Parts: sequence; structure tokens; C-alpha cells
Amino acid sequence: MSVSEEQLARFRDDPFADHLNMSLVEVRTGFARAEMDAAEELCSFHGFVQGGAIVALADYAFAAASNAHGVGAVALTMNFTFVARVRPGHRLIAEASEEKLGRRTGLYRLIVTTDDESLVASGQGVVYRQEAGNAG
Repeated sequence: MSVSEEQLARFRDDPFADHLNMSLVEVRTGFARAEMDAAEELCSFHGFVQGGAIVALADYAFAAASNAHGVGAVALTMNFTFVARVRPGHRLIAEASEEKLGRRTGLYRLIVTTDDESLVASGQGVVYRQEAGNAG
């Protein structure tokens, strides 16, 4: 099942993602990739990209992947393990991949890397799928 241009436009018209300069670079049913520059204004007092910014990028990919079926989906849970710090100057890449899709829930693998393919964080998310025809 392909993602319609209308769905893509809706996913890309996200005020929060725009605020953080995120871009959605690939979406297909059950998968999405989003990117964001690791900018100075996203850093904590330690000088590394704040974990919340990393999770926000993964959440953006997660939302697109889980809603690409055309059925509204909202996050129930997300959990992450951070394995590396990121300094400004890198590009962050988040991918959300569907692992299991049920009638009411979906499980997604979430991976965040840098542009040099270094793993930054990994986790999973679960969505609640609304009834068909009620896409949010």
C-alpha cells in the first residue's frame, strides 16, 4: 500500500517538526525516515544534543510510519536507550519500522543514527490504532 500525496503533505505540515527543522525524507506504509541537523540550540548544558530532541525526531518518524496505513494512530508508549552523545554539526537520522501490526495496536522499532552511521539511540514504540475511517 502506497502513501498518498495528501497523507505526505499532512505529515510534512507538522508545526512542531517545522519548529525543530525536521524533515521527513521517506515514508511508506509501516516505515518512515526523518532527519534533523544537530544544531547548537538543541544542546544541553553539557554541549551535546539534548535527549528530548533525539526522541522528538524519532517520534516524528514513528508518527508518519504508524499513520501511513490511513488509520489514525497515537502513541501509547515509547522507550529509548541512548548509546552515544552527539555534538553539533552532525545530521541526525531517525527510522521507524513496523515490527507487528494488530487490529488495535502496532509495535515499531525506532533507531536514531548520525550521518556517519553511528548509533545514537534505539528503542520501540507502541501505537493505539483508531477505527478505520477515523484518521485523527
